[in-house]
Amino acid sequence: MSTLSVISQKGKKIEWIDKAIGSGTMKDVYFSPDKSYVVGFYRNKLDASSKDRLNSIVGVYKTKIIDGPNGDYWRNLLCWPYDIVEHNGLTGIVVPTYQRHFFFMHGSVNDDMLGIKGQEKNGKWFASAKNQNRFLHEKEKGDLLSYLRISILLSRALKRIHAAGLAHSDLSYNNVLIDPEGKNASIIDIDGLVVPGKFAPDVMGTPDFVAPEVIMTKHLPVNDSNRKLPTILTDRYALSVLIYMYLLFRHPLKGRKIHDTDPVKDEELSMGAKALFIEHPTDRSNKPNLNDVHPSELPYIDVDKMPYTILGPYLKELFDRAFIEGLHNPQKRPTSNEWEEALVKTVDLLQPCQNSKCSHKWFVFDNKLSPRCPYCGTPYTDALPVLNFYSSRGKGKFLSDNARLMVYNNQYLYRWHTNRLVHPNERLSDEDKKPAGYFVKHRGNWILVNQNLPELYDVTNKVDIPIGKHVVLDDNIQVLLEKGNGGRLAHVQMVNKR
Repeated sequence: MSTLSVISQKGKKIEWIDKAIGSGTMKDVYFSPDKSYVVGFYRNKLDASSKDRLNSIVGVYKTKIIDGPNGDYWRNLLCWPYDIVEHNGLTGIVVPTYQRHFFFMHGSVNDDMLGIKGQEKNGKWFASAKNQNRFLHEKEKGDLLSYLRISILLSRALKRIHAAGLAHSDLSYNNVLIDPEGKNASIIDIDGLVVPGKFAPDVMGTPDFVAPEVIMTKHLPVNDSNRKLPTILTDRYALSVLIYMYLLFRHPLKGRKIHDTDPVKDEELSMGAKALFIEHPTDRSNKPNLNDVHPSELPYIDVDKMPYTILGPYLKELFDRAFIEGLHNPQKRPTSNEWEEALVKTVDLLQPCQNSKCSHKWFVFDNKLSPRCPYCGTPYTDALPVLNFYSSRGKGKFLSDNARLMVYNNQYLYRWHTNRLVHPNERLSDEDKKPAGYFVKHRGNWILVNQNLPELYDVTNKVDIPIGKHVVLDDNIQVLLEKGNGGRLAHVQMVNKR
């Protein structure tokens, strides 16, 4: 193997080992000698428009996103190309090598029988019950909290792309890397970004993630005004499918309905003009037929046993908008920002399962008086506090935030819990990342220990709670967490109260 080199568009020496390490539909990829970056060469010569697109991506958009505010944060979530090379008449892009945690450490079951150890963690391995149950090593799978946090990161990364006026155009489990064990995620194949009105998409998308309107009009010429091409609205559909699959291990549209005896036409109809949510509340005709599924898909393919409602009210609302209201009406699809907010609020509803062998380890509190894990059936039999949040709107007036926190032992309270105006995102300050308090069960009582809340006040008993002291969380007690605009009042509700 020889090492080749050229001077890049940005005047840097770029080297690569002349042996392809991977090939996609459009590019062949080569490692640099030190494996700190890869060079992906397009197999076909690029036209002027395609080169202009690449120049914009490695130029103005990289400057705006990766080199701009919070660039270090986005660099972890977006595998952004940073230079362009030309060699033997072909164009190549220079991209950072994936981080180590995005390669399988344990691989598949039975001493890695599939030989995937060391390969990249393509998202498809984690998006289906069959892969999860039959193939993946137990240490690679993660738990419910893993997939919620991964979904938050993907929503946040796509939000940043959309905020720049860009669309990914081919968002799918093939173009994301996820690491359930470490709760990490990264969007890849950034070189195909679409600039609406300037750079058209190179591809229609990946099957299972292409929006219905794109499939329905794909027979039309690209320049036909009725042809629907990938945009931010189709990205929203793909993101919704990804989140649904990572949290429920099934596809939201793949059910029992057959529309044509020709498998190709049937696929086009079921994903396009005739697309129907498998959990549609009033039309159950596409509900999966359990007699037609592989045993490894159970129990997740059983929408009666594992309905999407087990993920809580915030995600249910967005899934309804994505796959009922917005399935054939793109403008009604939830934005990536709305997904991020709903997922963060859902994490606050998590409760650890009491069964140490539970596959998911966590479940979402369902607002029932007797919580039970939907994955293994284990009930939670002890009393549990739930904090219902209200926030200040000025002049002592507190309104419901439609947000709550399900308490568990040794759980932390953060500033984004105590103030409505603080959000746990890329702009969160180091100070606001520090715990403000923690919850613990002590001598039969649930207590909130004040670590860093100078204004903590027991409203019910009219008592200040100084830093270092605690307040007992009794049923219906009200605790002021923070004064001022956005400051929150917590109303305590006890579940399973004896």
